[in-house]
Amino acid sequence: MAIYYSEGIGMGDFLKENRALFEEKLLSEAVNVRDKIEEIRVIGNINLLKNAQKLVLHVVDEEKEELVAFAQQEGIAWAKFSLTLAFKLEWVQAIRRTLWHFLYEYDKLSERPVDRIAFYDLESKINEQIDEFLNNFFISYSRYKDDLIESQRQMVEKLSVPIIPISSSICILPLIGSIDAYRSEIIEEKILLEIGKLRIQTLIIDLSGIVEIETEVMQEFLNVLDGISMMGCKPVITGIRSEVARNLIQNGVSFEQKAVTSGTLEQALNLYAFPDPTEKV
Repeated sequence: MAIYYSEGIGMGDFLKENRALFEEKLLSEAVNVRDKIEEIRVIGNINLLKNAQKLVLHVVDEEKEELVAFAQQEGIAWAKFSLTLAFKLEWVQAIRRTLWHFLYEYDKLSERPVDRIAFYDLESKINEQIDEFLNNFFISYSRYKDDLIESQRQMVEKLSVPIIPISSSICILPLIGSIDAYRSEIIEEKILLEIGKLRIQTLIIDLSGIVEIETEVMQEFLNVLDGISMMGCKPVITGIRSEVARNLIQNGVSFEQKAVTSGTLEQALNLYAFPDPTEKV
C-alpha cells in the first residue's frame, strides 16, 4: 500500500489518510506491546490504536488543552485497571518514532525546500507535546493510585475501630489483633469522635481478640480511658487474655482505676445492656 499524498494536504489530514499504514508501522515499532493490545482492550476497554491516532492528531494540531485532558484520562484508566506502565511508556515512544517517520515522508512528498529553523522548531514542538502527554499521564496515574491507597487506608482504619451501637446510650468496641502506637492514635481519635457524635454513655471495649498491646503504648491506652471518662462516658473493659494481663502486670499497668472490668463480653452485656431489674449496676 502506497502512502497517500495530495498537494497542499495538511499534516493532520495526511496522518488520517494514511492511518492504516501508520498503525502498521506503529505495531512494528512496539514489539512488546503489540501482543498485548487485545488484552488491554478487554481489561480496561482501551483501544490503543485508536488512542494513538488521537494522540498524534492532538500533537500535530497543537491542541494542548485537549492533549493534557486526554493524558489525564488515560492516566486514570491505566491506574484503575493496574495496567503495566512499562507497556504505556514503550507504546508512547513507539508512537513518537512512528510519527517522525510519517512527518519525514510528508516533507519528502511535499518537496518543500529544507528550512533548518522550521525543522528544529517543529522538532521542539512535537517532542515537547509528547513529553507533556507523558508527564500528565504519570501525574494522573500516580494521583489516582495515591487517592485509592488513602481511601483504602481510611476504610481499614474505620474497620479496625468498629463501634457497634447496642442501644441509644451503650456501644461495643470489639478490638482484634494488636495495638501499636499508630493504631492507638486511631482508636483514640475514633472513640472520642463517636462518643460525642452518638452521645455514648457506656462504651464496652472488648479485648478478647487482642493478642498484644505494645509496651510503649500501654500508657497511651490509659490516656484513652481518661479521655472517655472526661467526656462523661463510662469505659468498661472485657475479655483481657491471660498473656495480655501478665504483660500489663509486668509493666505495672492497671485498668482498675480507669475503667470497670468484666471477664467476658457476655457478662458486660448482661450487666449494662440487658440488666436484671433486681440487681444494681
